[in-house]
Amino acid sequence: MAASPAPLTILVVDDDPGLTRLIERALRRDGFHTAAVGSGQEATQWLRQHRADLLLLDLKLPDMEGPALIESMLSMGRSVPFIIITGQGDERVAVDMMKRGALDYLVKDVNFIEFVPTVVRRALSQLDQKQRLAASEADRQRLEQEILQISEREQQRIGRDLHDDLGQQLAGLSIMATMLGRSLASRAAPEVAAATQISEILKKTVAMTRSLARGLHPVAAEPDGLMSALHDLAARTTSLFQIDCQFESAPSVQLDDNTAATHLYRIAQEAVSNAVKHGHAQHVRISLSATAEALTLAVKDDGCGISTPDPHQQGMGLRIMHYRAGMIGAALRIEKQPSGGTRVSCTLPRPPDSPPAA
Repeated sequence: MAASPAPLTILVVDDDPGLTRLIERALRRDGFHTAAVGSGQEATQWLRQHRADLLLLDLKLPDMEGPALIESMLSMGRSVPFIIITGQGDERVAVDMMKRGALDYLVKDVNFIEFVPTVVRRALSQLDQKQRLAASEADRQRLEQEILQISEREQQRIGRDLHDDLGQQLAGLSIMATMLGRSLASRAAPEVAAATQISEILKKTVAMTRSLARGLHPVAAEPDGLMSALHDLAARTTSLFQIDCQFESAPSVQLDDNTAATHLYRIAQEAVSNAVKHGHAQHVRISLSATAEALTLAVKDDGCGISTPDPHQQGMGLRIMHYRAGMIGAALRIEKQPSGGTRVSCTLPRPPDSPPAA
């Protein structure tokens, strides 16, 4: 049989001993564990040694105001959910405290004690819902991260298989077809043309296979792998779309973290694709720079510009760019340029022990 959960602890902070006893009695009848103190200083000392699930806080204490106690708790790392207790006529102050984080407020009137358990249960229910939503959001982000990581690993595996297995076999067949063509040509055989055609097709297939392998596993696991991958991206974009796409960087911008490098490459890849397909750009500049504090990737184009910079109103590709940046702790900015076109920049902070930038 599962053990029943321990009762929640409510700390009452009020300088009226008689009222405090009535509050505690009402809460204990409802199954709560209670503690009471009469000043802000006593509350601070109590919280240093104990844990409270909820605070019932009188706005006017003998040694400090309620907001000052909340600030004191935050400074000591004890952010306890709280409900404000106030006198009649101070409701406006209580509402202001709710803007600062109070879950609810109670007014000291004739029905005050009767309402205390109800308001406390309601506040705890709201708090429980928020915690469940936060846990659900954390699980969703973790699942998305795992899916993205699995996808990257699978793409890298397929890329390696294409390059090391299928690519090598096709390269071997291409050599064999070339040798066969030469042998047939030396004998003036009628099959020379067919053999030559087979050899040319195999050469193109080898090149296509290697291109696919690079696309699936674009960033080599070496410090300058990102630079090389971005250079290849610019060259392929120029060749494929017949536009001017250039890569610019400092003499040596190195990144030892291959995971971060791969995410930066995918961000650049998506930005270039958007510039060509949606922005109809004719000139695209990919740049990579570094300082002692950060590494910055930027993609700038002369297209029609992004319609909205709001990530919540963007398509899946742009949302994934934001998500990739968040996974590696980078800051992504997408801006429509005044002169036309779009600039995408991603800034990755460097670890304190990173080598100095060239």
